[in-house]
Amino acid sequence: MSVNKPNVLFLCTGNSCRSQMAEGFARHLKSDRMNAFSAGIECHGLNENAVAVMAEKGVDISSHTSKVVEELGQIEFDYVVTVCGHANETCPMFRGDCKVIHVGFNDPPQMALAFEDKEQKLECYRKVRDEIEVFIKTLPDNLPGYTEKGND
Repeated sequence: MSVNKPNVLFLCTGNSCRSQMAEGFARHLKSDRMNAFSAGIECHGLNENAVAVMAEKGVDISSHTSKVVEELGQIEFDYVVTVCGHANETCPMFRGDCKVIHVGFNDPPQMALAFEDKEQKLECYRKVRDEIEVFIKTLPDNLPGYTEKGND
């Protein structure tokens, strides 16, 4: 049985942290079940703290680049998962039968502003990283309307 994997885009404001972590986990844990991508409404550059805390989980996102949706070309997405409120509110239109769902996560850089100590700052990133990991482990089965397609 061959399976047609859904194309899933994780969308955030700057494609620097949450969407990058989601793409990293999805590629690491679920590449046999889905094709994962990430992009932003804007391009903010890859967050070094996100790279560091993902490496702690054995997921290397250091070669990822921050990009906007238009840079992904003609990919037809089955699902767009907005991972921050701004991306959800300003989500662009996608062609085809793309389903947009919102699964918001706190903003680690914003959370980290409350702390001076580097380790305390990283704890903010770890907390959100772990929440994203839990969510990714449920994919693609928990996506609305998802059914595994295959040929005998």
